Amino acid sequence: MYREQIKVFDCTIRDGGLINNHDFDDRFVREVYKALSAAGVDYMEFGYKNSRQLFSSKEFGKWKFCDDDDISKIIEGIDSEMKISVMVDIGRVNPDDVKPAKDSPVDMIRVASYVKDIDKAIALVNEFAEKGYETTVNVMAISRVLDNEMNEALHQLEEESKANVIYIVDSFGSLYQETTEYLVKKFKQIIKTKEVGIHGHNNQQLAFSNTIEAIIHGANFLDATVFGIGRGAGNCPIELLIGFLKNPKFDIRPLLDLISREFIPLRNQIEWGYIIPYAITGMLDEHPRTAIALREGDKKENYREFYESFMPAELD
Repeated sequence: MYREQIKVFDCTIRDGGLINNHDFDDRFVREVYKALSAAGVDYMEFGYKNSRQLFSSKEFGKWKFCDDDDISKIIEGIDSEMKISVMVDIGRVNPDDVKPAKDSPVDMIRVASYVKDIDKAIALVNEFAEKGYETTVNVMAISRVLDNEMNEALHQLEEESKANVIYIVDSFGSLYQETTEYLVKKFKQIIKTKEVGIHGHNNQQLAFSNTIEAIIHGANFLDATVFGIGRGAGNCPIELLIGFLKNPKFDIRPLLDLISREFIPLRNQIEWGYIIPYAITGMLDEHPRTAIALREGDKKENYREFYESFMPAELD
């Protein structure tokens, strides 16, 4: 599948950081940056731009905050055309802490938002756009959004926001291909002046296939992570995505080297990927926090009990 407008967007450090409190060391992040650059990836997201007044530096690593100086140290001396992104959550960032784009190594700021907070997302995204950044709004928990709410939010985003991209985010890994097709077509029907993106989670091993489905129907911004790393079941594996795309600018070999050197050892230290509790939460359209808690307890393999905990109690 070749389409010049397609952009591959890596979330390895940002989404992967959700399983280690964003505490990747500089050497590791630099190795990821070098490999992604060599592979021809379009964007790399370093982490979250959170306020240090809300989160403790003792509890979280530096990629919870993504200070410009920390990013600059990683990319220094590496010849790369890859753009840099950070993400913000509504209510967790002080926009005054964000420098104008011309004074920052960051190219794009993505605003993660639930539909109920679209007004706040638009205000944030417009402020960052005024500072010269590329911007996106990532509509989270898309599987829980009612159709009328989605229509209203999309019209607002199209008419009022300066975002460059509007993302479909399968937060619970519960989407199937038919639903993905429906959502992309709906987004494309209403969003006329912006690109549409897809961010899939792999609870049911469908993140890659749903990404392909989104491509087929016109989504051009594609999120993925190295070796599928990410919270819980993880994300669409970037190596599969690049293997699928028929664009000669991409080179899978640096990613294969990176996985061999860095991610196989890392997987022995922290857990991510397809595991039955995450599959259960995906099937039932539930937040993965319950599965994460199970995996941290002493009944981590008691799958049937976990499944039945979501079932309504039988009436006498």
